Amino acid sequence: MTLSTRRQAKRAARREARRALPLWRRMLPTWRITLGTLTALLLLAVGAFAVLYVIVPVPDPNAHAVAQNNIYLYADGTTEIARTGAVNRTDVTIDQIPLQTQQAVVSAEDRTFYQNRGIDLKGMLRAGWNTLLGKGMQGGSTITQQYVKNYYLTQDQTFERKGRELFIALKVDQQRSKNEVLAGYLNSSYFGRGAYGIQSAAHAYYGVDVSQLTLGQGAYLASLLQAPSLYDVRTATPANREKAVARWNYALDGMVQLGFLTTADRNAATFPEPIDPQPATGLAGQAGYLVGVADDYLISSGTIDAATLKAGGWRITTTFEKPKQDAFVKAVQDELTGELDPKARPTTDTDVRVAGASVEPATGRVVAVYGGPDYAKQPFNDALRQDNQIGSTFKPIDLAAGLIAQHTVDGRPITTETRYDGTSERPVTGGPTPYAPPNEDDTDYGNITLRYAMVKSVNSVYAQEGVDAGLARVRDTAVKLGIPDSVRGMDPANTSMTLGTATPSALDLAGAYATLANHGQAHTPWSVQKLERVNPGGAVDVPKMPDHKATDAVGRNIADSVTDVLRDVVSPRGTGSAALDLDRPAAGKTGTTDANLSAWFAGYTPELTTTVGLFRENPKSHAKEPLAGTAGLTRINGGAFPTKIWTDYMTAALSGTPTRQFDLQTGHTDPGPDNWPTTGAPTSSSPSATPTTTAAATSAPATTPSHAPSAPAATDQPNPGPVAPSPQNPRPTPSQDQPSPSSRPTQTRSARPSDPPTATAGPSGTAVAPAPAR
Repeated sequence: MTLSTRRQAKRAARREARRALPLWRRMLPTWRITLGTLTALLLLAVGAFAVLYVIVPVPDPNAHAVAQNNIYLYADGTTEIARTGAVNRTDVTIDQIPLQTQQAVVSAEDRTFYQNRGIDLKGMLRAGWNTLLGKGMQGGSTITQQYVKNYYLTQDQTFERKGRELFIALKVDQQRSKNEVLAGYLNSSYFGRGAYGIQSAAHAYYGVDVSQLTLGQGAYLASLLQAPSLYDVRTATPANREKAVARWNYALDGMVQLGFLTTADRNAATFPEPIDPQPATGLAGQAGYLVGVADDYLISSGTIDAATLKAGGWRITTTFEKPKQDAFVKAVQDELTGELDPKARPTTDTDVRVAGASVEPATGRVVAVYGGPDYAKQPFNDALRQDNQIGSTFKPIDLAAGLIAQHTVDGRPITTETRYDGTSERPVTGGPTPYAPPNEDDTDYGNITLRYAMVKSVNSVYAQEGVDAGLARVRDTAVKLGIPDSVRGMDPANTSMTLGTATPSALDLAGAYATLANHGQAHTPWSVQKLERVNPGGAVDVPKMPDHKATDAVGRNIADSVTDVLRDVVSPRGTGSAALDLDRPAAGKTGTTDANLSAWFAGYTPELTTTVGLFRENPKSHAKEPLAGTAGLTRINGGAFPTKIWTDYMTAALSGTPTRQFDLQTGHTDPGPDNWPTTGAPTSSSPSATPTTTAAATSAPATTPSHAPSAPAATDQPNPGPVAPSPQNPRPTPSQDQPSPSSRPTQTRSARPSDPPTATAGPSGTAVAPAPAR
């Protein structure tokens, strides 16, 4: 049998064997067909790759490598706030950059840099897989790819751009040395603070030439490349500061892993605190603060990334209204700055700072903010900081959570008229940690309603009511209203959370109160209404802005019931009585913290919501200092300067607009301005609410007992020191229908929780000791 005959016989045998197989098996391709197909596809892919490699050129540097300005406008679209964005960059050679700084960058950004060919297929596949698994957009780019993106391409997140990046990176790696690529990357990257390139970053963060960077400083600049604005520890939130330090540690640990650094030198390294940000030209006055709020919104909302924004060329129309912004500044100057005398009182009237924000409840538009007196002198935006406790301005959230719960843990109904024991230092029952907060001046109020307890800001009542509502529910309500879930001091494992250990920013708090003003419909505050850029070729970039659809935070009857109670706070009997000078329907709440470290007023009319916070901070250590003694007053309460600033600003902001009444649907009968709880029922021995709610009873206005201490004033009371009767702050005699609080002639005592919340880090890592709010 010839060779040809044997082959034909084998093929025939294979055909016969295949015909004998089941139909489903015959439908499957043979291994020969499979191998042939895969080989053909592989050859096709290699051929396509080769063709693309040849035809995709290394382009000229992109247009965004050229300096451009960003123009920020007020809401009218014509009045200019500031111009920023001129690229701050000075190129340096690789020899000018310390070797350890180079190594830190490689460790932080691309540990295979010296081995890869410009791309890292394993990293790209891993990033793609994680993206498919829903873990968010993952980065698998090498340093070479990032350099190509920064210098030759754009920041667009498209497959076409990513494909071009891959082929150009391969060519650049072939055409340039690793040192050239690394130098190009470090000269083109954005480090935050308006600094492009490692040289500008060295000056911006440490005030030195790049050649003088230490190991720790170089590692920190390398850490910034992942999130330049968020990881600036001098302005970062406590949570982002922790992430920045963790990234710094990651870079140093990687240097040890790669053999660049010994373990001993690694362990000897300490985190190098950068210098304070230096204001950019043209951002003096309020401009820098407004630009900061707008930039923060654009980046945090995902509208645009920091590098693209800072590359410049954008025309940004904000939501800020110049008349309201000017009114905010004037209110602070008239009501506070004019009362301070740093020369006469250098230990108390210096370093006093104000944080403020004003939001339109119906839309969430931020119409004004107060971040400081002058960005050129104080380049910290106090309106955005999240390290000041808000004190009793948290109590409306406790009340809202209780109204949602409807019943205490033992089945008693919770309404605005539910009675609680207002005895000072009464131990809270049912809480996760022991807690017995004192009332201001250790005042005992007896058996009072939640409404009256809000008006007088009674700590013992709302500490218990918050626990009855459920601390997890209180936290959930706060987040739904608009308090970020990442802020410190909202841990349901600590009973003291009920009295305002949370540290949202003034803008965060304004957003939460705006939700109450908007009948429970929440808008995340927003500050940019239009963003556009004209490219060199004439094409216009108009990124899609986020929508601002309201979400259901709490039911309308819940929000309106809280507003109904907060209207009584702005009354002659309430701690916010100074706001009566607005001469419009208003609701709000004062807040003051233990040790007098901060004082707040958060309030609203149907048209506008505004928050004002007051605190003192050491400009060097950033440690908080007591407000006691400021302007010569024994104690600074939320009802004092914060309420006065709020009233002055709101008067000007609403001038010329029609007065609107609150349209409330509380689901219960309005008790009326004089219907206050009676003292007919004995004080409950239970630390929780009494089983019944209070029927309305006509009485005289609330009183200040004649035996109350004359000085200092109670925290959250409208005026520090003795107060003379006035039309806005009458002092009638007590009536039998009004509970008469008894004041113990002892010093104010702080609460004594056995397990206080964890200390909060300030902008520079300074510990801020949490304390029960009043």
